[in-house]
Formats: sequence, structure tokens, C-alpha cells
Amino acid sequence: MAILANKVAIVTGAGSGIGRAIALAYAKEGAKLVVSDINEAGGQETLSLIAAAGGVASFFKADTSSAEDNRQLVDKAIQEYGGLHIACNNAGIGGPLAATADYPIDGWNKVIGVNLNGVFYGMHFQIQALLKSGGGAIINMASILGAVGTRFSPAYVAAKHGVLGLTKAAALEYANQGVRINCIGPGYIRTPLLTNNLDEATLEQIKGLHPIGRLGDADEVAELALWLSSDKASFVTGAYYPVDGGYLAQ
Repeated sequence: MAILANKVAIVTGAGSGIGRAIALAYAKEGAKLVVSDINEAGGQETLSLIAAAGGVASFFKADTSSAEDNRQLVDKAIQEYGGLHIACNNAGIGGPLAATADYPIDGWNKVIGVNLNGVFYGMHFQIQALLKSGGGAIINMASILGAVGTRFSPAYVAAKHGVLGLTKAAALEYANQGVRINCIGPGYIRTPLLTNNLDEATLEQIKGLHPIGRLGDADEVAELALWLSSDKASFVTGAYYPVDGGYLAQ
């Protein structure tokens, strides 16, 4: 039997990259999905891929930096499929590159809005729905930069550190109510967020930061998200799992 049979799931940022891979993995294992992204064309493409594989999904356009959009996204899952059991808060942006003293204020606000506020807004409404459905799992997408720093991305680093702390706090609050909340920390993954913004020479340099000697694939992150979302991870909550080719072991 599929490990997510009879489950209803939300995946944000599912129009490409890691989010799309997670949505496809969930659908393959029997979940009914609400695919969400601010990019409607990408979201519709993900829907087509799910349908071609025999899965069940619908699309909802949402800006995760909006509390109201997050509320409506949860409502969509409940109205469409009768409840909510799994949520993956994956949507994120890279933001500008600049030293802290030179970092644009509007860039800071946008990155924090999507990457941190968006996770809080998502969980705020998702947890209420999960409790009404008898429990479930939330996966928050942080980064290796949720555990360490890097130059010239202060907003991204701060937001991802915040996601890790928020995950732990919420996991403790709901551990005895059947809601598990965990966090994934991808290293540099070959997704549009990376490849659309960096040239091949820079990508080659980034490969060298990983002891495994390559960039990660979105499917490798999706496999972990799938496990954490399933009953196979029933004793796992408040945890942070890097998928980073050894980056954080250095």
C-alpha cells in the first residue's frame, strides 16, 4: 500500500525544483495534493506531471509572505479533499547579495517575508487543520545556512536560522498532540533557484564545497521529505536533517 494513501498534503513552492520533486513523490505514494506557487505556469506544469503519473492534485496560487494567502491555501485543501495531514513549507527565495551594511532594506524585508514569515504563517493555519484531522506532519525547508553562516546573504542566513528555531519551538508545543514538525537543510541543489542565477564556472566552484564532489538533486531531498511525512518517521519530531553531501561535516 502507498505510504501516504488517504492523506491530504500541501506543498508550497511546488512550481519547480525541490518543491516539484516533493509534490511528485507525495503523489506517487498516494497523497492528494494542493500544489502551491506564486508562479502559476510552473504550478500548472507540476499538476500536469502529477496527472501523467496517475496522481491527484489541484493548484492554488499563493504568495507565502501573505498570511491571508496561507489561510486560503489551507482552506483550499480542506474544501477540495476534506482535511489536511501533511504540509511542506518549501517556498523560498535567495535575495540580493551584499554585505550587511550595504544590504538593501527592501531586499531584507522580502527575504524575511517569504523565507521566515511564510513558514510561520503556513504553520499558524496548517497546525489548526492538522489537529482537526487527527494529527500529521509538517516539513519546513531550511538550508545548510540554517546551521552556519556565509558572506553576503545576511537575510537568507537569518531567515533559515529562524526556520530551524521555529521548527523546534513548534515541534515541542505539539509533540503530544499528534503533530510532528521537522526541518530539512539542503546543501546546494541543482534547481532553477541556483542554475538561473549562477554561471557554470561558479557552479563548478560550489561543487567543491561539498566533500561528495557534486551538487545535490531535488529528488534526493524529496526522498527525505517523503520519509519524514510518513508514519515510518513516527518517532521523529523537532529534528534538523541536512542533505548536503557532507558540507556541514567539515
